[in-house]
Amino acid sequence: MDEEYDVIVLGTGLTECILSGIMSVNGKKVLHMDRNPYYGGESSSITPLEELYKRFGISDSPPESMGRGRDWNVDLIPKFLMANGQLVKMLLYTEVTRYLDFKVVEGSFVYKGGKIYKVPSTETEALASNLMGMFEKRRFRKFLVFVANFDENDPKTFEGVDPKLTTMGDVYKKFDLGQDVVDFTGHALALYRTDDYLEQPCLETINRIKLYSESLARYGKSPYLYPLYGLGELPQGFARLSAIYGGTYMLNKPVDEIVMEGGHVVGVKSEGEVARCKQLICDPSYIPDRVHKVGQVIRVICVLSHPIKNTNDANSCQIIIPQNQVNRKSDIYVCMISYAHNVAAQGKYIAIASTTVETSDPEAEIEPALELLEPIDQKFVAISDMYEPTDDGTESQIFASRSYDATTHFETTCNDIKDIYKRTTGSDFDFENMKRKQNDVFGEDEQ
Repeated sequence: MDEEYDVIVLGTGLTECILSGIMSVNGKKVLHMDRNPYYGGESSSITPLEELYKRFGISDSPPESMGRGRDWNVDLIPKFLMANGQLVKMLLYTEVTRYLDFKVVEGSFVYKGGKIYKVPSTETEALASNLMGMFEKRRFRKFLVFVANFDENDPKTFEGVDPKLTTMGDVYKKFDLGQDVVDFTGHALALYRTDDYLEQPCLETINRIKLYSESLARYGKSPYLYPLYGLGELPQGFARLSAIYGGTYMLNKPVDEIVMEGGHVVGVKSEGEVARCKQLICDPSYIPDRVHKVGQVIRVICVLSHPIKNTNDANSCQIIIPQNQVNRKSDIYVCMISYAHNVAAQGKYIAIASTTVETSDPEAEIEPALELLEPIDQKFVAISDMYEPTDDGTESQIFASRSYDATTHFETTCNDIKDIYKRTTGSDFDFENMKRKQNDVFGEDEQ
């Protein structure tokens, strides 16, 4: 371990593993350490089921009705991948897709007036949907056509909208869309967690709706993908990429001290040895004095023996409860997967409800989501603090990632990865830099 590295990475969460993978592909000498004996940090999948019970301080062991403990891989942080989003692009460019299998999530639903409805995502579905009346449907269809044709480089497609000046609220007014339609467009298609976006220029929202439609167009049922055996497979896939390119991995390795000289990082001390480095990338838990708390997320993992009602018995789905529907500032999300994804015993479902905490009683806040899931066989409640770095790391050369937020997809995580990449290398993130540059030593190129 007493060596000099270009970059030391602490923590094997998804953000850290993708960055160590990219750095290794780009020829940097990387040492990647984790104090835990498993990969994934905050974003790991827990197996067997007994381990999950232990982790949440439940003294009973799982009942026999839960099946074999090793059939379970339970994500601590629920997220799906947008089929056309940035994480899928990262997986494709690095060819980490070789190590993973994905399934399309079967449906996306939105909550309105106590009921859940399928999110209409094609013209045909929009026209058949019970979410809106007949005239509303026509206006919504016009809006979707406008978004589909919109090209920020071609003013002919603007229809009087200025992408950098017109607010999204004004665009909705232009198409005369009612509050319910605005709610599900902003929260179930553009996937905003709050309504702040209404006051902002419309370009980002239009691009978000396009991303949703393009992701949906790839597979048809929903815009989301999910890896078999759980999200814990993702960091491991990128760790494998790093190892192929010479990255060194050490799990179960305590970090005793981050060694500083003249205000910047020069190494990491562990078990009496010091590994030297020029830069350090880590998750917030390794540098509590360089991050600050920006809020909390509550996540409730629920084990069910049935699919969720009114979802056509889908074996995977997402439900979005827009904040307006339950008098809140931020949305509540439900991600549901099941035995079909090799993450639960036969006939079992895992639904994870999450939201940003707004009051001193988070469990009451998430109740509307839990009501949709009844009856629940077992629930595990986690309230996590969210952290952000206090500075950009240029002076200390210590670059901290942000905690995983309550969104149900990985787009914000990818933005953080691109941001850290830019701060560490000084150049804009480019997907081309992620391409593999050699045949793998494990003979994988024959596949």
